[in-house]
Amino acid sequence: MSRINYDLRLIKAIAFDVDGVLSPSTIPLSHDGIPMRMVNIKDGYALQLAVKQGYKIAIITGADSEAVRVRFANLGIEDIYLRASVKVPILKEWMALHNLHPDEVAYVGDDIPDFEAMKMVGLSVAPADAADDVKEISTYISPVNGGYGVARDLLEQIMRVRGDWMSTANAFGW
Repeated sequence: MSRINYDLRLIKAIAFDVDGVLSPSTIPLSHDGIPMRMVNIKDGYALQLAVKQGYKIAIITGADSEAVRVRFANLGIEDIYLRASVKVPILKEWMALHNLHPDEVAYVGDDIPDFEAMKMVGLSVAPADAADDVKEISTYISPVNGGYGVARDLLEQIMRVRGDWMSTANAFGW
């Protein structure tokens, strides 16, 4: 059973921000000032399983990091958009590329740069520690903070409702 007040059977695609969503809002810096992001292994498991089960996954982030690209590419995600200072045009392009209707798309964001993109989709999701303005427009607020399982929380609920969670041999390996 889902805690999300939305018909999750409609969802075919999910777009994620990175900082504050797939990694915590507090990011350590390397000695040369480059942000170093943490990732959540359970998020990674759910992301790669969603890809294997045929969901369209996009990463839309303002980050300019080869490490971010490599991390999500290694999970099988093909649609990775870095340096996305304005996210709406990229989200529109991605939805058109995959012929997606807004009702079929979830967007997970945590701060003002995600605000307009979140209003474009059927299911807008925020981590527990998202900015108040973002939480006000969100269909669902995850009980976990960004970087600590938001993707797992959302994807597991979607896949359970759609019968894709632990339903094939794909679920039992990386």
